[in-house]
Amino acid sequence: MTLDDYIETHTSPADETLRFIEHDTAVNVLNPHMLSGAVQGRLLAFLSRMIQPKRILELGTFTGYSALCLAEGLTHDGRLITLEHNDELEDIIRRNLSLSPLGAQIDLNMGDALATLATMQDQRFDLCFIDADKREYSAYLDAVLPLMQPHGWILADNTLWDGHVIDPNYAKDKQTLGLRAFNNKVSEDERLEQVILPLRDGLTIIRLK
Repeated sequence: MTLDDYIETHTSPADETLRFIEHDTAVNVLNPHMLSGAVQGRLLAFLSRMIQPKRILELGTFTGYSALCLAEGLTHDGRLITLEHNDELEDIIRRNLSLSPLGAQIDLNMGDALATLATMQDQRFDLCFIDADKREYSAYLDAVLPLMQPHGWILADNTLWDGHVIDPNYAKDKQTLGLRAFNNKVSEDERLEQVILPLRDGLTIIRLK
């Protein structure tokens, strides 16, 4: 048994719908490792429950797993807006969201995230989860910050990128460079406070001061 196995064994299990989505993604979708997974999914749900957001924004839906986890913390009249650019996943996402009662509180928007965010200037969010194109993380942050409520929360996935952010062998890799720039940008912004958790591929928790 690995330490990761031990952690998962001693973490509350996901519900039947999430377990189905995880298995189906592993069997039928390319790059299934992009799914948040059981332990991170429970953390996303716990954080959302603690924040109790009325409005959640998600950049990068993949197959809908993380959206359903985050939606567990929504207020009874809350909404989650999730953005996904890969139109080949749309039917899978809509099916997966329909499997849970929480899916009724989730709005899926297909298309380029930055273009969609530019049309959302009149909207405000309590919680945002960034898990899309790593090369664009800094641009996402710039686009998302004006949409956040005072003292809102931003979660950013993959911010350690399997350790590549400190590996000189990845000095020319565009995704690694994007994440390094994002991490530096967050740490240098006096409006923000943050902590990076070494969970899976790195999860940064950001709070607007």
